[in-house]
Amino acid sequence: MMIAVVRYNAGNVFSVECALRRLGAEFVVTDNESVLAKADRVIFPGVGEAAAAMHHLRATGLDRVIRSLTAPVLGICIGQQLMCRHSEEGDVDGLGIFDANVKRLIPPSPEFKVPHTGWDTVALTSPDGPVPTGLDGHYFYYVHSYAVPVCRHTAAVTEYCGTWSAAMRHDNFHAVQFHPEKSGADGSTLLSHFLAL
Repeated sequence: MMIAVVRYNAGNVFSVECALRRLGAEFVVTDNESVLAKADRVIFPGVGEAAAAMHHLRATGLDRVIRSLTAPVLGICIGQQLMCRHSEEGDVDGLGIFDANVKRLIPPSPEFKVPHTGWDTVALTSPDGPVPTGLDGHYFYYVHSYAVPVCRHTAAVTEYCGTWSAAMRHDNFHAVQFHPEKSGADGSTLLSHFLAL
């Protein structure tokens, strides 16, 4: 199996590399169109600002490449957000894979801090998403200020400053708002589940 991790101007690729090595998976980090098109699994990670990331994707043609992929794809954190139609962060249009808009988290009271940083639970809303059913109610690690409201693509939710999409699925495209690569054994289980699809 050939696993490709998308290289673009968003951080945290190293953590994903470490997580894949812990699983004993062979992978390549690449922005090469032909390599991505031939990959058996593609991981689209990232930490960063949506407008800058989308500008880079469009400038390099990776926006078109990612939309055209037919193998299972897993978006992580900003990867999930960039798969959506539009983001309030930088008022930028995304890849449009998920018919949803990304919204800023609005604290309902002073005790809610944004960015949402740390461990939080995930509740499944669909058995067909990227979160295995055995991980329903488990904790995963988050760092984000924006999130995708619950929509028809939502596969799991988390509640913090409201209820939003912790995981999403549309056809071969899977995505999670949290960081499985930083979520210990449960994160490894999720990544193994994705690689086995």
